[in-house]
Amino acid sequence: METLDNLHQRDKVGVDDFVLLENFEDKDAFLENLRKRYKENIIYTYIGQVLISVNPYKDLNIYNRNYIESYQNVNFYELAPHIFAIADASYRQMVDECRDQCILISGESGSGKTEASKKILQYLAEISSHDSAIQHVKNKLLYSNPVLEAFGNSKTSRNNNSSRFGKYMDVEFDNLGTPTGGHINVYLLEKSRVVFQSRNERNFHIFYQVLKGLDEETLLRLGLRRDPADYFYLNQNLDTSDDYTANEAEQFRVVREAFRHFEFSEQEEFSMLSIIASILHLGTVGFYEEDDGDHQAVISNLKPVNLICQLLECDPEMLKKALTHRTIEARDESLPTGLNREQAIYARDALAKAIYERLFLWLVSKLNDSLKNKNKAKSGRNLMGLLDIYGFEIFEKNHFEQFCINYCNEKLQQLFIELTLKSEQEEYRREQIEWEPVKYFNNQIICDLIEQRHKGIIDFLDEECLRPGEPNDFTFLAKLEENLGQHSRMALVKGLNNKNRNNAVTDQFKISHYAGEVVYDVTGFIDKNNDLLFRDLKKAMCSSKSVIISQLFHADELSNLRRPTTTATQFRHSLSNLMSLLKSKQPWYIRCIKPNEHQMAHSFDTRIVSHQVQYLGLMENLRVRRAGFAYRREYEQFLERYKCLSPETWPHYRGSAKRGVEELMRHFGFGEAEYKLGLTKIFIRFPKTLFTIEDAFQKQKHALATMIQALYRGHRQRQIYLQIRHSTILLQAQMRKVLAIRLLEKRKWAVQVVRNFVKGFMTRNDAPNKFNIWFLRQVKVEWLKKLSKKLPTSILDNSWPPAPSSCREASMLLRPLHKQWLVRKYIFSLSPQRKELLGEKLLAEELFKGKKASYQSSIAEPYAANRLGQRDEEMRRNYFELKIKRENEKAQYCCLVNKYDRHGYKLRSRVLILTNLKFYLLDDKKFTVKEAIPLSSITGLLTSNKSDSVFIVQVPAENKEKGDLILEYSPRLIELLTKIVKIIGKDKLVISDSANVEHTMANGKRGQICFADGRSYEIVKRKDGILQVSSASA
Repeated sequence: METLDNLHQRDKVGVDDFVLLENFEDKDAFLENLRKRYKENIIYTYIGQVLISVNPYKDLNIYNRNYIESYQNVNFYELAPHIFAIADASYRQMVDECRDQCILISGESGSGKTEASKKILQYLAEISSHDSAIQHVKNKLLYSNPVLEAFGNSKTSRNNNSSRFGKYMDVEFDNLGTPTGGHINVYLLEKSRVVFQSRNERNFHIFYQVLKGLDEETLLRLGLRRDPADYFYLNQNLDTSDDYTANEAEQFRVVREAFRHFEFSEQEEFSMLSIIASILHLGTVGFYEEDDGDHQAVISNLKPVNLICQLLECDPEMLKKALTHRTIEARDESLPTGLNREQAIYARDALAKAIYERLFLWLVSKLNDSLKNKNKAKSGRNLMGLLDIYGFEIFEKNHFEQFCINYCNEKLQQLFIELTLKSEQEEYRREQIEWEPVKYFNNQIICDLIEQRHKGIIDFLDEECLRPGEPNDFTFLAKLEENLGQHSRMALVKGLNNKNRNNAVTDQFKISHYAGEVVYDVTGFIDKNNDLLFRDLKKAMCSSKSVIISQLFHADELSNLRRPTTTATQFRHSLSNLMSLLKSKQPWYIRCIKPNEHQMAHSFDTRIVSHQVQYLGLMENLRVRRAGFAYRREYEQFLERYKCLSPETWPHYRGSAKRGVEELMRHFGFGEAEYKLGLTKIFIRFPKTLFTIEDAFQKQKHALATMIQALYRGHRQRQIYLQIRHSTILLQAQMRKVLAIRLLEKRKWAVQVVRNFVKGFMTRNDAPNKFNIWFLRQVKVEWLKKLSKKLPTSILDNSWPPAPSSCREASMLLRPLHKQWLVRKYIFSLSPQRKELLGEKLLAEELFKGKKASYQSSIAEPYAANRLGQRDEEMRRNYFELKIKRENEKAQYCCLVNKYDRHGYKLRSRVLILTNLKFYLLDDKKFTVKEAIPLSSITGLLTSNKSDSVFIVQVPAENKEKGDLILEYSPRLIELLTKIVKIIGKDKLVISDSANVEHTMANGKRGQICFADGRSYEIVKRKDGILQVSSASA
């Protein structure tokens, strides 16, 4: 039981149930217990079966699905206090005993009453059935809240979402506990808020939601602007810094979604919006008085009036006249009389209040029609009532509304004490425990002061409203002084007249309520009690063709000349009916408390809370609960929890539970004055007696836990062992069976394979049959397997494994395919550099194979892009690359060559650098440029077909000043020429088979080179001036 498990933490978080409080008559101890729990985010505490809820002003994660399941079908005291415990206990009692229940939620504005009722509805919706028809009913019950909040709630100085009406909802269930319908009663809507709001307060939410949530087109149709400051009924105390307005568009979306759940037609929805818009426009209607001495009121601007008539679909002329004139009926005559400006404003505001109040009541009626259980065939029904009604109110100025609200709270307090005492008496009588009288304040005297026939304040107020002449608030106060001036709970309060500060006047009266003294200002009592709406305005509304207005104002009202029942009397009748309704049901109580005035989390104002504790009567409730005994529990539950504390009852007590409890109490040595034994329960008088038992249990349970753990672990391990052993034996048997079956199948298969193989081998040369086909297929399979392991892995490997006769054709097809695959694999494995190198080799083969004798010796050596030594390479990088070469040039080949001078074939060593644009010859010592021939100007390359290393670079005829270049590059002539031809083109290479080749010398002269075979390779200038190149013969 979590409630009792937390008893040992009472120093930190207090006690879960105030009846366990040692100093139960000490209000400071009561408040300290509340404060401790609030600081630990524990907002719920019990007084017996009464739940106290402190508003945390923040979201607590204690209402999710896990919490709902935890509290479902659990004993009331088994878990920590929670609103779900109240909801579950009342729901189970309703289903089990077929008895109607009601949950009374009370507290002042801002204490969390509305949220509490939502949580109860949430719980009831979650724990009941979830089929589609029932879900539809539950959705309606849940969606009734946003509709009623929009039209009946507003921001006050104490609460951003204050209910300005009382609400009682009956949820109907069938015998199985399934919700089938519901009904809503509302009490005393604060309609004066429509036309006036006090400082830091607002009008009803729906007005702001309409302005923020409607689209521009609909606003235009209704003649509305989005800014609330444009409307008198909204801008009297407008606070633009209010954060509560941030999500009004989303709230309005939810309201419209709720309308769809309640099956409102589009026409009805637009008619409601039109009525709301007309009330806003009505506040903008102004009046002025004519200067003819009659003080006749005149409408200052007819535009809003015409717009109102359009929206309400009523006669414009009739409404205009009704706003400035009143018809007085005397006997059989009707006398029209004009209204002055003040009277016209009163008539305008009265019309706005009447329209809104009737719209609200019509809306509740529509909700009830939709919630009504349509299936009358179902037998039996149970009701769960939820009362969410305004709490006791004490303001700086208290008016007629506060008088009615506090009267209602007096009646509820009277019912609360009566039912609480009654339940205590009934329990003691059932258990045959002697009842001890309880001292408490009986507020019947206050209820009689207010409601007693012909002697109460309400009847005196009605008399004053109905008497001839001109009654006013002060004549009413004089009547109170005359008839109730000596009453012990009421007194008149003297104040100062505003016109004459020296004259003391009586303008207030004081009532000593059970919650404290409240001073009421009588201003407005007569008007608010009469709540008159001029007949002319009713007639104008009755002319309306609006689908809703025509239902709000009936023509029967015009023919009924009787004075309507006053507001106070109507409220008294409603309260009387409500009390009768509540008395017919099993009550449960939720007392809501707000911890501070600023709606701040983690702030606990002891003064504010103390005041609420007083007027909620919590201390009296605690005294009633503790008058007899602080704790009571059924014998079975008590013995089951504490039997471990006595050797006589542990571990199993064989006698009755009552005898076992007696053994426990004797074991602790408690006297008869500390406890009593009833028929089914033990009653413990003092909390310290229970704490003694509980503290002993907290110490003992650690030893019990160790013992239980040891026994459980041994039992659990044996169970695991037996289960594993059984599973192992079963698995082994099954596995042996499976293995035996598999072995049999394998042997059968093996025999068949061997038989087919032998038959196939024997008939391998016969015509195809099922045996030799299978045999040959196996031969092919085996050959392919062997072939896959012996395939050549190199392109140059031309070997191939032999094949049997049946596979020779396939072998012939596979051999070239495999060769192609090896080639393809080799090609794809080549790097870009390697591909380029092989491309040059292929180009060299194309150019020189069979044409140049030295080609064969060049094949083995791979080509390179740079053949310079270390010193020349450093010179190239540091000098050529930085000073000579252009930015768009890139070196393609570098090497050292021998140049034969064109003047006398003198040998000179040069550095050859081939770029993508030019052919450079540089001095091999200083790296100065000797030749820089654009590649595009080279007309040809000429070499012999012999094995020499000489070639001639031919230049155009116009550049014959120096003549052709005669170069020797041994032994890599083929490499060099291939690099040059790759850039300038194959068509410019000439391989001469002639023994004598002419070339151009300086100044256009002609020279001759003789290519001949010799014993060794040498180059000499003959006496006749011809350069002879001798190549070693093969």
